[in-house]
Amino acid sequence: MSKELQIGVIGGGSWATALVKMLCNNAPMVHWWIRHEATVEHIKKFKHNPNYLTSVQFETNKLDLSSDLKEIITKADVLIMAVPSAFLKEALTGLTPDDFKNKQVFSAIKGIVPEHNLIVGEFFNTEFNIPMENIGVVTGPCHAEEVAMEKLSYLTVACQKTENAAFVASQLNCRYIKTTVSDDIYGTEYSSVLKNVFAIASGICHGLGYGDNFQAVLISNAIQEIKRFVDAVHPIDRDINSSAYLGDLMVTAYSQFSRNRMFGSMIGKGYSVKYAQMEMNMIAEGYYGVKCIYEINKKYYVDMPITTAVYNIIYGHSSPASEMNLLTDKLS
Repeated sequence: MSKELQIGVIGGGSWATALVKMLCNNAPMVHWWIRHEATVEHIKKFKHNPNYLTSVQFETNKLDLSSDLKEIITKADVLIMAVPSAFLKEALTGLTPDDFKNKQVFSAIKGIVPEHNLIVGEFFNTEFNIPMENIGVVTGPCHAEEVAMEKLSYLTVACQKTENAAFVASQLNCRYIKTTVSDDIYGTEYSSVLKNVFAIASGICHGLGYGDNFQAVLISNAIQEIKRFVDAVHPIDRDINSSAYLGDLMVTAYSQFSRNRMFGSMIGKGYSVKYAQMEMNMIAEGYYGVKCIYEINKKYYVDMPITTAVYNIIYGHSSPASEMNLLTDKLS
Protein backbone atom coordinates (compact mmCIF):
# COMPACT_ATOMS: atom_id res chain seq x y z
CA MET A 1 0.00 0.00 0.00
CA SER A 2 1.32 3.43 -0.91
CA LYS A 3 2.67 5.47 1.99
CA GLU A 4 1.54 8.59 0.21
CA LEU A 5 -1.93 8.14 1.67
CA GLN A 6 -2.92 11.16 3.76
CA ILE A 7 -3.91 10.57 7.40
CA GLY A 8 -6.37 12.64 9.40
CA VAL A 9 -7.13 12.56 13.13
CA ILE A 10 -10.57 13.62 14.30
CA GLY A 11 -10.70 14.88 17.90
CA GLY A 12 -8.88 17.20 20.25
CA GLY A 13 -8.67 15.21 23.49
CA SER A 14 -5.80 13.35 25.14
CA TRP A 15 -5.94 10.24 22.96
CA ALA A 16 -6.24 12.28 19.75
CA THR A 17 -3.24 14.34 20.87
CA ALA A 18 -1.25 11.18 21.60
CA LEU A 19 -2.14 9.71 18.19
CA VAL A 20 -0.98 12.86 16.42
CA LYS A 21 2.29 12.74 18.38
CA MET A 22 2.86 9.16 17.21
CA LEU A 23 1.94 9.88 13.60
CA CYS A 24 4.28 12.86 13.41
CA ASN A 25 7.19 10.43 13.75
CA ASN A 26 6.39 8.93 10.34
CA ALA A 27 3.85 10.90 8.31
CA PRO A 28 5.14 14.01 6.51
CA MET A 29 1.81 15.71 7.26
CA VAL A 30 -1.00 14.96 9.71
CA HIS A 31 -4.40 16.53 9.09
CA TRP A 32 -5.95 17.25 12.49
CA TRP A 33 -9.50 18.36 13.25
CA ILE A 34 -10.20 20.05 16.58
CA ARG A 35 -13.63 21.45 17.32
CA HIS A 36 -12.65 24.79 18.85
CA GLU A 37 -10.85 27.34 16.69
CA ALA A 38 -9.19 28.85 19.79
CA THR A 39 -7.44 25.52 20.44
CA VAL A 40 -6.34 25.32 16.80
CA GLU A 41 -4.82 28.80 16.99
CA HIS A 42 -3.13 28.04 20.32
CA ILE A 43 -1.42 24.94 18.90
CA LYS A 44 -0.28 26.86 15.83
CA LYS A 45 1.24 29.58 17.99
CA PHE A 46 2.54 27.70 21.03
CA LYS A 47 3.07 24.19 19.57
CA HIS A 48 1.08 22.28 22.20
CA ASN A 49 -2.51 21.40 23.04
CA PRO A 50 -3.55 23.79 25.85
CA ASN A 51 -6.12 21.36 27.26
CA TYR A 52 -4.64 17.84 27.04
CA LEU A 53 -1.12 16.40 27.30
CA THR A 54 0.22 19.94 27.48
CA SER A 55 3.83 18.71 27.72
CA VAL A 56 3.73 17.33 24.15
CA GLN A 57 5.46 19.73 21.76
CA PHE A 58 4.60 19.52 18.05
CA GLU A 59 6.53 20.40 14.92
CA THR A 60 3.69 22.50 13.56
CA ASN A 61 5.08 22.34 10.03
CA LYS A 62 3.90 18.70 10.07
CA LEU A 63 0.36 19.65 11.14
CA ASP A 64 -2.56 20.72 9.00
CA LEU A 65 -4.91 21.98 11.72
CA SER A 66 -8.52 23.01 11.20
CA SER A 67 -11.83 23.38 13.03
CA ASP A 68 -13.59 22.64 9.73
CA LEU A 69 -14.33 18.89 9.83
CA LYS A 70 -15.34 18.60 6.19
CA GLU A 71 -12.08 20.21 5.12
CA ILE A 72 -9.99 17.66 7.03
CA ILE A 73 -12.07 14.72 5.79
CA THR A 74 -11.68 15.92 2.20
CA LYS A 75 -7.88 16.05 2.50
CA ALA A 76 -7.40 12.69 4.26
CA ASP A 77 -7.57 9.19 2.78
CA VAL A 78 -7.36 7.48 6.17
CA LEU A 79 -9.30 8.92 9.12
CA ILE A 80 -8.64 7.99 12.73
CA MET A 81 -11.64 8.83 14.89
CA ALA A 82 -10.87 9.91 18.46
CA VAL A 83 -14.04 11.79 19.46
CA PRO A 84 -15.87 10.43 22.55
CA SER A 85 -18.60 8.07 21.35
CA ALA A 86 -21.34 10.08 23.06
CA PHE A 87 -20.49 13.10 20.90
CA LEU A 88 -19.58 11.35 17.64
CA LYS A 89 -22.98 11.67 15.96
CA GLU A 90 -23.17 15.37 16.85
CA ALA A 91 -19.66 15.98 15.48
CA LEU A 92 -20.62 14.38 12.16
CA THR A 93 -23.83 16.40 11.73
CA GLY A 94 -24.27 17.56 8.15
CA LEU A 95 -21.93 14.97 6.62
CA THR A 96 -23.19 12.43 4.09
CA PRO A 97 -21.98 9.10 2.68
CA ASP A 98 -20.48 11.05 -0.22
CA ASP A 99 -18.08 12.77 2.18
CA PHE A 100 -16.68 9.36 3.19
CA LYS A 101 -16.58 7.81 -0.27
CA ASN A 102 -13.34 5.83 -0.76
CA LYS A 103 -12.17 6.73 2.74
CA GLN A 104 -10.75 4.34 5.32
CA VAL A 105 -12.05 4.95 8.84
CA PHE A 106 -10.30 3.63 11.95
CA SER A 107 -11.92 3.94 15.35
CA ALA A 108 -9.69 4.82 18.28
CA ILE A 109 -12.76 5.71 20.35
CA LYS A 110 -13.25 2.54 22.43
CA GLY A 111 -16.94 3.21 22.89
CA ILE A 112 -20.43 2.58 21.52
CA VAL A 113 -22.58 5.21 19.79
CA PRO A 114 -25.39 5.51 22.38
CA GLU A 115 -28.22 6.55 20.05
CA HIS A 116 -27.73 3.43 17.94
CA ASN A 117 -26.20 0.84 20.32
CA LEU A 118 -23.57 0.23 17.64
CA ILE A 119 -19.82 -0.03 17.91
CA VAL A 120 -18.17 2.75 15.93
CA GLY A 121 -17.29 0.58 12.95
CA GLU A 122 -20.88 -0.63 12.56
CA PHE A 123 -22.09 2.95 12.91
CA PHE A 124 -19.96 4.14 9.98
CA ASN A 125 -20.99 1.11 7.96
CA THR A 126 -24.72 1.66 8.44
CA GLU A 127 -24.86 5.47 8.51
CA PHE A 128 -22.21 6.34 5.91
CA ASN A 129 -22.11 3.19 3.76
CA ILE A 130 -18.42 2.57 4.35
CA PRO A 131 -17.57 -1.06 3.45
CA MET A 132 -16.46 -3.12 6.44
CA GLU A 133 -13.15 -3.83 4.70
CA ASN A 134 -12.39 -0.10 4.93
CA ILE A 135 -13.20 0.11 8.64
CA GLY A 136 -10.67 -0.60 11.36
CA VAL A 137 -9.87 -0.28 15.05
CA VAL A 138 -6.87 1.10 16.95
CA THR A 139 -6.71 -0.37 20.44
CA GLY A 140 -4.29 -0.80 23.33
CA PRO A 141 -3.03 -1.58 25.86
CA CYS A 142 -1.92 2.03 25.78
CA HIS A 143 -2.57 5.18 27.84
CA ALA A 144 -2.17 8.61 26.29
CA GLU A 145 -0.26 9.89 29.30
CA GLU A 146 2.50 7.30 28.85
CA VAL A 147 2.68 8.04 25.12
CA ALA A 148 3.30 11.67 26.09
CA MET A 149 6.21 10.52 28.26
CA GLU A 150 7.43 8.23 25.45
CA LYS A 151 7.23 5.14 27.63
CA LEU A 152 7.29 1.90 25.64
CA SER A 153 3.72 1.02 24.65
CA TYR A 154 1.94 -1.42 22.35
CA LEU A 155 -0.99 -0.93 19.98
CA THR A 156 -3.11 -3.38 18.00
CA VAL A 157 -4.52 -2.18 14.69
CA ALA A 158 -7.35 -4.32 13.31
CA CYS A 159 -9.10 -4.39 9.94
CA GLN A 160 -10.67 -7.16 7.88
CA LYS A 161 -8.42 -5.96 5.05
CA THR A 162 -5.15 -6.46 6.88
CA GLU A 163 -3.10 -4.41 4.42
CA ASN A 164 -5.12 -1.37 5.55
CA ALA A 165 -4.33 -2.20 9.18
CA ALA A 166 -0.67 -2.72 8.31
CA PHE A 167 -0.42 0.75 6.78
CA VAL A 168 -1.90 2.47 9.84
CA ALA A 169 0.29 0.33 12.11
CA SER A 170 3.38 1.40 10.15
CA GLN A 171 2.46 5.06 10.61
CA LEU A 172 2.02 4.66 14.38
CA ASN A 173 5.08 2.48 14.95
CA CYS A 174 8.06 4.37 16.35
CA ARG A 175 10.83 4.21 18.94
CA TYR A 176 8.39 3.97 21.86
CA ILE A 177 5.39 2.36 20.10
CA LYS A 178 5.25 -1.25 18.87
CA THR A 179 2.29 -2.34 16.76
CA THR A 180 0.48 -5.59 15.98
CA VAL A 181 -1.96 -6.23 13.12
CA SER A 182 -5.24 -8.15 13.53
CA ASP A 183 -8.33 -8.90 11.45
CA ASP A 184 -10.68 -9.07 14.47
CA ILE A 185 -12.45 -5.71 14.28
CA TYR A 186 -15.51 -6.86 16.22
CA GLY A 187 -13.68 -8.60 19.04
CA THR A 188 -11.10 -5.86 19.56
CA GLU A 189 -13.66 -3.07 19.53
CA TYR A 190 -16.21 -4.79 21.79
CA SER A 191 -13.38 -5.79 24.12
CA SER A 192 -12.17 -2.18 24.28
CA VAL A 193 -15.71 -1.12 25.27
CA LEU A 194 -16.07 -3.82 27.92
CA LYS A 195 -12.69 -3.17 29.53
CA ASN A 196 -13.92 0.34 30.38
CA VAL A 197 -16.95 -1.17 32.10
CA PHE A 198 -14.75 -3.51 34.11
CA ALA A 199 -12.39 -0.67 34.99
CA ILE A 200 -15.38 1.10 36.52
CA ALA A 201 -16.11 -2.09 38.50
CA SER A 202 -12.47 -2.19 39.62
CA GLY A 203 -12.66 1.43 40.70
CA ILE A 204 -15.90 0.90 42.61
CA CYS A 205 -14.33 -2.02 44.49
CA HIS A 206 -11.23 0.06 45.27
CA GLY A 207 -13.44 2.87 46.56
CA LEU A 208 -15.29 0.39 48.75
CA GLY A 209 -12.04 -0.86 50.26
CA TYR A 210 -11.60 -4.21 48.52
CA GLY A 211 -7.96 -5.26 48.26
CA ASP A 212 -5.60 -6.59 45.62
CA ASN A 213 -6.64 -10.20 46.21
CA PHE A 214 -10.23 -9.48 45.25
CA GLN A 215 -9.18 -7.26 42.35
CA ALA A 216 -7.25 -10.20 40.87
CA VAL A 217 -10.36 -12.38 41.04
CA LEU A 218 -12.51 -9.60 39.58
CA ILE A 219 -10.26 -9.07 36.55
CA SER A 220 -9.74 -12.78 35.89
CA ASN A 221 -13.53 -13.13 35.80
CA ALA A 222 -13.78 -10.01 33.64
CA ILE A 223 -11.65 -11.48 30.83
CA GLN A 224 -13.86 -14.56 30.87
CA GLU A 225 -16.89 -12.28 30.57
CA ILE A 226 -15.30 -10.53 27.60
CA LYS A 227 -14.64 -13.88 25.92
CA ARG A 228 -18.22 -15.06 26.40
CA PHE A 229 -19.62 -11.86 24.95
CA VAL A 230 -17.35 -11.41 21.92
CA ASP A 231 -17.63 -15.11 21.07
CA ALA A 232 -21.41 -14.76 21.09
CA VAL A 233 -21.44 -11.58 19.01
CA HIS A 234 -18.74 -12.57 16.52
CA PRO A 235 -17.58 -16.18 16.88
CA ILE A 236 -14.12 -16.56 15.33
CA ASP A 237 -10.88 -18.13 16.50
CA ARG A 238 -9.17 -15.53 18.74
CA ASP A 239 -6.72 -15.64 21.62
CA ILE A 240 -8.49 -13.68 24.35
CA ASN A 241 -5.28 -13.69 26.40
CA SER A 242 -3.36 -11.57 23.88
CA SER A 243 -2.53 -7.95 24.65
CA ALA A 244 -5.38 -6.49 22.54
CA TYR A 245 -7.88 -8.09 24.94
CA LEU A 246 -6.33 -9.09 28.27
CA GLY A 247 -3.57 -6.49 28.19
CA ASP A 248 -5.98 -3.67 27.39
CA LEU A 249 -8.26 -4.81 30.20
CA MET A 250 -5.44 -4.95 32.74
CA VAL A 251 -3.98 -1.52 32.03
CA THR A 252 -7.42 0.11 32.14
CA ALA A 253 -8.46 -1.68 35.33
CA TYR A 254 -5.22 -1.05 37.25
CA SER A 255 -3.59 2.12 35.92
CA GLN A 256 -3.44 5.42 37.79
CA PHE A 257 -4.22 7.09 34.44
CA SER A 258 -7.49 5.19 33.91
CA ARG A 259 -10.37 7.65 33.87
CA ASN A 260 -12.89 4.79 34.10
CA ARG A 261 -11.24 3.39 37.23
CA MET A 262 -11.14 6.91 38.70
CA PHE A 263 -14.84 7.37 37.91
CA GLY A 264 -15.68 4.04 39.56
CA SER A 265 -13.54 4.79 42.60
CA MET A 266 -15.45 8.01 43.23
CA ILE A 267 -18.75 6.12 43.07
CA GLY A 268 -17.41 3.47 45.43
CA LYS A 269 -16.43 6.20 47.89
CA GLY A 270 -20.01 7.47 47.93
CA TYR A 271 -20.07 10.21 45.31
CA SER A 272 -23.09 10.35 43.03
CA VAL A 273 -22.71 9.47 39.35
CA LYS A 274 -23.53 13.05 38.39
CA TYR A 275 -20.97 14.52 40.81
CA ALA A 276 -18.27 12.12 39.63
CA GLN A 277 -18.93 13.16 36.02
CA MET A 278 -18.74 16.85 36.93
CA GLU A 279 -15.46 16.41 38.80
CA MET A 280 -13.71 14.64 35.93
CA ASN A 281 -12.21 16.67 33.12
CA MET A 282 -12.38 13.71 30.72
CA ILE A 283 -15.09 11.35 29.51
CA ALA A 284 -15.39 7.94 31.18
CA GLU A 285 -16.50 5.89 28.16
CA GLY A 286 -17.63 3.03 30.39
CA TYR A 287 -20.54 5.15 31.66
CA TYR A 288 -22.11 5.06 28.20
CA GLY A 289 -20.71 1.66 27.27
CA VAL A 290 -22.30 -0.31 30.10
CA LYS A 291 -25.81 0.78 29.14
CA CYS A 292 -25.24 -0.08 25.48
CA ILE A 293 -23.71 -3.49 26.27
CA TYR A 294 -26.55 -4.24 28.68
CA GLU A 295 -29.10 -3.44 25.95
CA ILE A 296 -27.22 -5.37 23.26
CA ASN A 297 -26.98 -8.41 25.53
CA LYS A 298 -30.78 -8.66 25.63
CA LYS A 299 -30.33 -10.26 22.20
CA TYR A 300 -27.57 -12.71 23.19
CA TYR A 301 -28.33 -13.58 26.84
CA VAL A 302 -24.66 -13.93 27.75
CA ASP A 303 -23.93 -14.44 31.45
CA MET A 304 -22.40 -11.06 32.42
CA PRO A 305 -22.57 -10.59 36.21
CA ILE A 306 -19.94 -7.82 36.40
CA THR A 307 -21.54 -5.80 33.60
CA THR A 308 -24.95 -6.24 35.23
CA ALA A 309 -23.62 -5.07 38.61
CA VAL A 310 -22.10 -1.90 37.10
CA TYR A 311 -25.30 -1.23 35.16
CA ASN A 312 -27.42 -1.63 38.30
CA ILE A 313 -25.20 0.82 40.21
CA ILE A 314 -24.98 3.50 37.52
CA TYR A 315 -28.43 3.30 35.94
CA GLY A 316 -30.46 1.36 38.50
CA HIS A 317 -29.20 3.48 41.42
CA SER A 318 -28.37 0.36 43.42
CA SER A 319 -26.08 0.66 46.43
CA PRO A 320 -22.47 0.04 45.31
CA ALA A 321 -21.75 -1.86 48.54
CA SER A 322 -24.82 -4.08 48.22
CA GLU A 323 -24.34 -4.73 44.52
CA MET A 324 -20.67 -5.66 44.87
CA ASN A 325 -21.47 -7.86 47.87
CA LEU A 326 -23.94 -9.78 45.68
CA LEU A 327 -21.33 -9.98 42.91
CA THR A 328 -18.74 -11.61 45.20
CA ASP A 329 -20.90 -14.75 45.36
CA LYS A 330 -21.00 -15.00 41.56
CA LEU A 331 -17.23 -14.91 41.00
CA SER A 332 -14.84 -17.82 41.22
